[in-house]
Amino acid sequence: MNALGDVAFAYAGHNVVLEIQATIPSTPEKPSKVPMWRGVVVAYIVVAICYFPVAFVCYYIFGNTVDDNILMSLEKPTWLIVMANSFVVIHVIGSYQIFAMPVFDMLETFLVKQMMFDPSFKLRFITRTSYVGKFSLNSD
Repeated sequence: MNALGDVAFAYAGHNVVLEIQATIPSTPEKPSKVPMWRGVVVAYIVVAICYFPVAFVCYYIFGNTVDDNILMSLEKPTWLIVMANSFVVIHVIGSYQIFAMPVFDMLETFLVKQMMFDPSFKLRFITRTSYVGKFSLNSD
């Protein structure tokens, strides 16, 4: 059960809060607190529907003999290993975009307001790609 809690905490549910908070208009008369909490609850329900059945079935089949990183335990079939790793990459790219949104906003605001760049797709693409590239190189 502790592992299930780790799964729920580690994957996606709470990362949605930043995006929801940034996109919902909020005024003193109509605060964004209620729709924000609804979005968080829906995100956790989706996480539970996706990950908990997999966790229960895998524990039933493999027991506690599996490595912490289940992808390291897989040996065959090759297509399953490739597909699982591809899903991990897609998941990380998506959640990284949401998690880094405040940093992207800060960098783009600085470049537009302080450095006098014109806001454009090109500026956004170069800024975000440079940040992700620098972060990826520093994490190795």
